[in-house]
Amino acid sequence: MMYLGGFGITVGAHRLWAHRAYKAKLPLRIMLMIFNTMSFQNPIYIWARDHRVHHKFSETDADPHNAMRGFFFSHVGWLLVRKHPDVSIKGKTVDVSDLKADPVVMFQLKHYGVLMYTLTFIFPTLFPMICWGETMDNAWYVCTAFRWFFILNGTWCINSVCHLFGNKPYDKNFNPGENDLISGITIGECYHNYHHVFPWDYKAAELGGSRNNISAAVIELMAKIGWAYDMKTVSPDIIKRRVLRTGDGTHPIWGWGDKDQPKDEIKDAIIVNKNKVKK
Repeated sequence: MMYLGGFGITVGAHRLWAHRAYKAKLPLRIMLMIFNTMSFQNPIYIWARDHRVHHKFSETDADPHNAMRGFFFSHVGWLLVRKHPDVSIKGKTVDVSDLKADPVVMFQLKHYGVLMYTLTFIFPTLFPMICWGETMDNAWYVCTAFRWFFILNGTWCINSVCHLFGNKPYDKNFNPGENDLISGITIGECYHNYHHVFPWDYKAAELGGSRNNISAAVIELMAKIGWAYDMKTVSPDIIKRRVLRTGDGTHPIWGWGDKDQPKDEIKDAIIVNKNKVKK
């Protein structure tokens, strides 16, 4: 249930509804809506709207969980205080018409109270008791409370850890970094420097269903059975050009580091690529 709830956030609210990185047929949208509700991180409509605001105004006062206000604020503090006025004012400039046009999103929003309590708290507690004779204490504290606690903090780590720590092979001017450890915990969500440079990629990373990116593997599986389609991605040539132009040199293929390539050669490569872009 922890993984299913996680997919409701990563595969559903994030990559499908917030970024429209791929398209999903009705059965997949319904399934992801159910999984998303199990995580209790606000309805898809609110989650996707706030995330679009976060990307458009990242690391400014209009960012709901602005990492420039410190680790605690970006992790959980933003949920404990009033929103900065800029979040509401500038947030109104973000288009959410596609979310309003999705009946699955609107159904969840309308019935969120009943759905959330049932799928987040009641069902995860009763299911182990009925099926395996588990005690109420174990079912509640492990399958319900700990599961919810773990998913919440995993998601919050994306806003805090991955916006403050990690290398920046794609754009050294962006605050978010790449973090393998947190990506493992968040089933593929913390290759965050790449994601903020190319937010429309369904993989939210350079690589697909590998390297801790289980969420990408799920989308690819759904594509094989015909439930997911029109998956957006970025060509290796575009990635390479961006790495050479703005990266911090830590990319495993096109980075230079201390030994891969002399910095003079990288400067020459950047100049050549700039000239190609101009042409």
